[in-house]
Amino acid sequence: MRAQDLLLVTLREPPAEAELPSHQWLVRGGFIRRVASGVYAYMPLMWRVLRKVEAIIREEMEAIGALELRLPT
Repeated sequence: MRAQDLLLVTLREPPAEAELPSHQWLVRGGFIRRVASGVYAYMPLMWRVLRKVEAIIREEMEAIGALELRLPT
């Protein structure tokens, strides 16, 4: 998969509203984008990362016999 297929837009400088280093890196790396005040959207690259992490956790839980649980949001 190519970077242009992921809608990947990176920034050289951190946005002014980003105070925490982790927030700055996520915005600068193109993982999240601000939609409104306090509302952020996950970009396609972030969704890929989240799905891979979920798969690893699910695999490890199955290995020890644990059950998956979903809570309402």
